[in-house]
Amino acid sequence: MAAGGSDQVAPSMHQPLEQFVLLAKSAKGAAVVALITQALEAPGVYVFGELLDMPNVQELAGTEFAHHLDLLRVFSYGTISDYKAHQPKLPAVTPLQLVKLRHLTIVSLAAKSKVIPYETLLRELAIDSLRELEDLIIEATYADIISGKLDQKNHRLEVEYAIGRDVRPEEIGGLIEVLRSWCDGCETVLGSIDQQIGRANQLKKDSLKSKQKVGTEVENLKKTLAASADFVDSHLVTQQFQKPSGPAKKAARGSGKLFSGGKKSN
Repeated sequence: MAAGGSDQVAPSMHQPLEQFVLLAKSAKGAAVVALITQALEAPGVYVFGELLDMPNVQELAGTEFAHHLDLLRVFSYGTISDYKAHQPKLPAVTPLQLVKLRHLTIVSLAAKSKVIPYETLLRELAIDSLRELEDLIIEATYADIISGKLDQKNHRLEVEYAIGRDVRPEEIGGLIEVLRSWCDGCETVLGSIDQQIGRANQLKKDSLKSKQKVGTEVENLKKTLAASADFVDSHLVTQQFQKPSGPAKKAARGSGKLFSGGKKSN
């Protein structure tokens, strides 16, 4: 089982190992040792859990080839420091195997921190030359097991992603707990998002109802204003065409007086 140490996911490294796993089904003893040696040198093979779990590989334990099984475990889970700590009991590594183990050591360091000082890298990789260190990092980048940037000004490696490494059996329980906690966190976030969506939908409904209410009130107001305008226009027209009565009566009274006066003078 492999586990990653960064946010992004690198391409799978299991497929190149498949040919060695298939061959290990029928290999025994020295033939298994030869397969292990080839796998540890093979380009593109950086996880070894499936090969390590093969029954014919596990059968090396307690035999004259047991130290090759131990070396496979170092490449599966360990680093340069682990190899040096048990070097007297392990087979000597070839130059290709040493480079690969250093690459895997960088991956393990990247799982702990995305910013790794050159000082740490030089110590953990057992390298004295800064130029050799940078060349090794560039090789690891081209091998697509890490991606990052060399900050030569501040003497550090900034990691963007790294491949996952095999997980020790005793660490699987802790890994499951981490994943369970991550899933619980995702559920909490999803629940919060659902609540926000519900509130947003309710606000949208309330806004539509309010808009419709305002629209209805505006239409009613328009109708009221239109009715009032019609009433005013009608009243004005009525007053305009109505005949006046008061002035006519006064004129009639005046005419009578004039007629009567003229009659008396005769």
